[in-house]
Formats: sequence, structure tokens, C-alpha cells
Amino acid sequence: MSTLPRTPSLDLSGKRALVTGASSGIGLGCAVALAEAGAHVVCAARRADVLNDAVSAMAAEGFSAEAMPLDQTDIPALYAAFEQPFDVVVNSAGLARHSAAVDTTPDDYNAVFDINVKGAYFLSSTAARALITTGRPGSIIHISSQMGHVGGVERAVYCATKHAVEGMVKAMAIEWGKSGIRINTICPTFIRTPLSQPTFDNPERFAWIMDKIKLPRAGEVSDIMGAVQFLASDASAMVTGTSMMIDGGWTAD
Repeated sequence: MSTLPRTPSLDLSGKRALVTGASSGIGLGCAVALAEAGAHVVCAARRADVLNDAVSAMAAEGFSAEAMPLDQTDIPALYAAFEQPFDVVVNSAGLARHSAAVDTTPDDYNAVFDINVKGAYFLSSTAARALITTGRPGSIIHISSQMGHVGGVERAVYCATKHAVEGMVKAMAIEWGKSGIRINTICPTFIRTPLSQPTFDNPERFAWIMDKIKLPRAGEVSDIMGAVQFLASDASAMVTGTSMMIDGGWTAD
């Protein structure tokens, strides 16, 4: 009798994970998803009070989690966070300042690039260096955007940063593959969170969103959580340098 293949496990028991931007929204969803799979999750964000509330809520559910106040644009602080390597790193920290391209200010441009590109770059390189130094494999996951593959109204700066992240990830995947380090992006469509709610409350913007999404609803945080578990686990052991589109078909045409 032939031996049947078996699906690789999504279990993350014994793994240490870091999630940036973990105090709310997609970042918090990612932290919960990894904790549900058995990982010990270090939740990082700038807003210490909100972060502590989120970690307390996770602990109340029996999850293994701790808070780490961290500004991802503070590179020395970023280096200090990796005194020990993490098996899984999820970057969900980000910033958007939308305006017409002709109205973009240098301050807005610099602020968005500082966290979305520079912060993402040095988070990735620091995470990889810690893993390479200890000879361990790992998975690095960036919450990018469908806007890393298309354009959007009043989103020139944001789109530029997300396109940059997509290219960065491909290059890093080539560089670190031999060390067993995988790096990928998740590219959501518009996801309902407290930060995005004003967009959903704008009838014109909401109509634009629902015209672009091919499925009959907008995205929810829960739509991201299974993808994070997959990319963090052995189930995605052959996946690196690519993007997982969770966009309801937005980029299909």
C-alpha cells in the first residue's frame, strides 16, 4: 500500500514571534493568529497604553504574549529588540498620508517613507542578521497592500512605499534563501479597522472600493489571520519572495 502525503502543520508551538504595529487593527489580528497557533508573541507598537491593553486582552484569553513599546523608525531601538532572534517576524507597522500628488509635502513624503520603507527594511535586515548569526531558519512577513501592485487616487506616496516593499522583499528572498530564511508580503484590500473607518464612512470612497472588489463585501481583520499563520508555519516552507493577495479580486483586472 502506498504512503499518503500529509499536510504540513500550522502549529507554531515553541516559536518566538515579533509583531510590530500590534496594538490594534491588522497588527493585533496577526498577533492573535500567531498566538492561537501556539507561538509566544512579542507585541510591539509605539502607543504603550493601547499596546498594554491589547496584550492584557490576549493574556486573558490564555495566549502567551508580552508588550514591547517600540518606534520602528528608531533604528538603535530596533537593533536592541533583536538581542535574541525571533522565529517569526510580522511587520504591520505603517503610515498613510493621502493627498493629491501635487499637494504632497516633503514632511508627509518623509514620514511615510521613514516607517513604510526604511523601518521595514531595517526590521527585515536586523531580523535576518539575528537568525543568520545563530544558524536558525525563520519567516519574515510584511503587511504590504494591494497598492503595492496597482495605483490609487490620492495615494501616490503610499503606493510608492508599498511598491518599494514588494521589490525589497524579492531581493531579500534571493539573498537569504540559502540560510533558510523566508520573506513574503501579504497584500490586503481595504480592511475595516478603526483607522480605516473614515474611508468606509465616505460614500464616494466606499462606492469606489465596492466597485473594485469582486467579492460582495469589504475585508475584515479575520481575512488576514489565516494567511499569517500559513506564512509563519511549515505549511509555507517552499514560499518566499512573493505576495499573497487578499484583495477580493481587486488586482485581477
